[in-house]
Amino acid sequence: MAKLKIITMQDIQAEPAEFLWVPYIPLGKISVVQGDPGDGKTTLLLAIAAAVTRGTHLPGGKSAAPASVIYQTAEDGLADTIKPRLEQLGADCSRVHVVNEEEKALSLSDERIEQAIIKMDAKLFILDPLQAYLGGADMHSANRIRPLMKVLGAVAERTGCAIVIIGHLNKKGGKAQYRGLGSIDIYAAARSVLTVGRLDERTRAMVHGKSNLAPPGPPQAFSFDPSAGFTWHGDCDITLEELLAGGKASPKPENQLEKAKRLIESALADGIVPATEIQEMARDQGISTKTLNRAKEALGIISTKRQNKWFWQIPITVEYEECQDGQDSQASATTTLTILPAPEASA
Repeated sequence: MAKLKIITMQDIQAEPAEFLWVPYIPLGKISVVQGDPGDGKTTLLLAIAAAVTRGTHLPGGKSAAPASVIYQTAEDGLADTIKPRLEQLGADCSRVHVVNEEEKALSLSDERIEQAIIKMDAKLFILDPLQAYLGGADMHSANRIRPLMKVLGAVAERTGCAIVIIGHLNKKGGKAQYRGLGSIDIYAAARSVLTVGRLDERTRAMVHGKSNLAPPGPPQAFSFDPSAGFTWHGDCDITLEELLAGGKASPKPENQLEKAKRLIESALADGIVPATEIQEMARDQGISTKTLNRAKEALGIISTKRQNKWFWQIPITVEYEECQDGQDSQASATTTLTILPAPEASA
């Protein structure tokens, strides 16, 4: 018989939640990405994985240090499907790993999951799809699924890795939490649930249906074209119910110039930023260099060179009233003074 041990909450040190992608994918937790076959779940996860390997930002997030990813798939070939897609998405394939299942198939409770995460120092572990990694357990049985999810959740907690499970939707109607294939315990164990569906023939949307650690993020629209590649289209107006009903809405209309302006303003909100970083963000969002430069000019962005590196900065403007001799304040003129950053100091 196990000895009784009591934990007092006063002794617990509170910690803020950490995210691989705020607020959609938390670190150290299980997330679920679900949707119907062919609606873009795998494409979305491969795009996220590619961004993680390069350390580039995802919509609404910030860039981070490049990290390793483990992508475990039972549906697509590694050589003819997964690697070509990763290369097209610009992934650093030296940071994408797979647990070899030739001798033994992987399951949710397999100790090799934790071993692989630790060995490769992975920040993202993807299982695609869920039903392939149940080790023979009935996915509709709560008594079988609950212990498996508990084991997997503990692995995520110990390693600090974001574990993402890809799952299919069932054909039943009703509440969104009951549309995931399998036991409701799968949905319950996940701290974040993202549902992918069609907006139209070419465009998909990702809706944040469950978020335990932060307010849900806005729906994100994206598309993938074999020739044009993967493109994020930004926030879109659609509810989870609309998405599950077949996608009645469309992305917010926003031309590329306005999108570029919004990107620049967001990137420079906290101050000066290297030009190369903003240019990389623009490439990730499918914004051309020409459009980015047009937006830069329209916003009056200032370029300065420091230690052989170019930086972008929003100029500071100050308005003041200037009165002419003999005129009262009502006849004064308003003058705008633009304060430019100091030039690079000579060595």
